[in-house]
Amino acid sequence: MQVQVDDVERAAREAIAAVTEAGGFVGGDQRRSESADARAELELRVPAAKFTAVVDELAKLGRQQRREVHTQDVTEEVVDLDARITSQRARVESARKLLDRATSTGELVNLENELGRREADLASLEAKKRRLADLTALSTITVTFVGKDASTEEEQTEIGFLVGLRGGWEVFVASVTVLLTVLGALLPWLVAFGVPVALLIRVLRRRRRRTPPAGPTPPLGPPAGQPVGPTAPLPVPATRSAL
Repeated sequence: MQVQVDDVERAAREAIAAVTEAGGFVGGDQRRSESADARAELELRVPAAKFTAVVDELAKLGRQQRREVHTQDVTEEVVDLDARITSQRARVESARKLLDRATSTGELVNLENELGRREADLASLEAKKRRLADLTALSTITVTFVGKDASTEEEQTEIGFLVGLRGGWEVFVASVTVLLTVLGALLPWLVAFGVPVALLIRVLRRRRRRTPPAGPTPPLGPPAGQPVGPTAPLPVPATRSAL
């Protein structure tokens, strides 16, 4: 249930006092004190016979805004547990009688192990019954006290351009935050390895600039079309004069 009150702290104290007077106790207590927007959520355990009276008393501490009551019938489960516990107890007694009549060490060890398993199963069943007894004997009331200025209306789904713009901006900011986080984690590695690599590349570039380019290799043979070997002038034929 949810109840709107003028003073959340005072309402919480009165609720705890009412539950204690009814023979119950506080199972949980969460509070937020922020002026008029204060909130207190209490989980109260009260005897089942006084459940309705305590709920009505809590509703009178302010203006009740919501109440939901749920009931669970565990009659069949309790009956089933009682039958299983009775059967398991008989099995435990049977194992104990066999253990008293054991004649060998091997038989004694086996019967002790079997008796231990049966007693463990019986303890588990009895624990379940105690839990159900607690649930049937005590009812749980979860009451929330809110301040007079607290928003109590159900949140409505918002649509529209501004809503989409706000959502997109939030996603953008979150993405930038993640990106900066990743860059911050990688920055030490970039400094440790990136700076030496950049210096090495710079030194290699300077060496390339200082080394003169290799010229063309002169041809070993004569130019094309020129005869190989030394050349001599051709002999001029002698002229005879007529007598």
